[in-house]
Amino acid sequence: MRLLVVGAGATGGYFGGRLAAAGRDVTFLIRPKRVAEIARNGFVIVDPKGETRIEPKIATADTLGQSYDLVLMSVKAYSLQAAMDDIAPAISPDTLILPVLNGLKHFDVLSERFGADKVIGSFCKINARLDDHGRIIQMSPLHELVYGEHDGSRSPRIEAIDAFFKGAGFDARLSEDIGRELWEKWVLLASLGAATCLMRGTVGDIVARQGGRAFIEALLDEVTAVATAHGKAPDPGYLEATRQLLTAAGSPMTASMYRDLIKGLPVENDEIIDDLLARAASVGVNTPYLHLAAIHLGVYAARRRSE
Repeated sequence: MRLLVVGAGATGGYFGGRLAAAGRDVTFLIRPKRVAEIARNGFVIVDPKGETRIEPKIATADTLGQSYDLVLMSVKAYSLQAAMDDIAPAISPDTLILPVLNGLKHFDVLSERFGADKVIGSFCKINARLDDHGRIIQMSPLHELVYGEHDGSRSPRIEAIDAFFKGAGFDARLSEDIGRELWEKWVLLASLGAATCLMRGTVGDIVARQGGRAFIEALLDEVTAVATAHGKAPDPGYLEATRQLLTAAGSPMTASMYRDLIKGLPVENDEIIDDLLARAASVGVNTPYLHLAAIHLGVYAARRRSE
C-alpha cells in the first residue's frame, strides 16, 4: 500500500513518520516552507525515549504526479479546500481517503468532491506539537489512530488498511462503530474548546471559580444532548471519563483551539462549534452556552480577518 500524508505537522508528521520509520511506503505532501524547515533541521520525532530521525519522501503540489492507494488527510479544517485541490492529481478510482480532522463537516466536503465511497471514517487522539525547530514533540503517551467503515462492516479494504497501520509504533484500532466514536470525540472537543476559549483559561482555572464546574458540566450536557438527538449517544463510560477530565481540579488542559486563539492564529470555530450549533438547531436542542462560545469565537474570527 502506498500512502500519501497531506501535511507534516504535529499530527500528520507523527503518524506518517512512525509509518515511514516502520518501513511503510509513505510520501508527505507539504508546503515549501515546511520542506525548507525539514531540509535545515531534519524530520525528527521526539518522545520520552528519545529521538527518531526519518528520511522522508516529500512531494509538493507542483510535483505530485502519481496516484496513491490511501491518502491520510491531516490539515486544519480551514486549509481543507486548498488541500483537496492539491491532492486531486493523486486520486485514482481506487484511492481511499482517511481524514483526521476535527468535527464531522469535512466528511461531507470530501464526499462531495471525491465521492462518499472513497472517504473512510477516521480520527486520531494525540497530544503533540511542533517546536521552534520543526521537530514533532510527543507530549504524552497517547497516540491512537482509529478507522472504520461507516456502516460498521469489516470489508477487505478496511482490513487491508488495518494491516498497513498495525505494528508501526502507535496504537492503531479498527472500529466497528466509527460514527458513534466520531461523535464522542466531537463531544469532548466542543466542550473543551467552548469552555477554555469562552473563559480564556485552563480547565483548572475554570473549576477553581465559583460556578465553574457547574458551567463545564452544563456545557457538556448540552453537547451530549445534541449527539444523543442525532442517534449517537456517547457510551456511558466514555461520558463519565470525559466529565472527570473536564472537571479535574488543577488541570492544565486546554483545547488546541484555545492555544491558537491566544496566539492570534486562525481557529476551527466553524467546524468544531458552529457546525455543532447548526446540528443542534436541526433537532431542536437548546444550547445556550454553546451559542455564547460561537458568538465569542465568531467575533474573534471576523476581527482577525479584517485586520
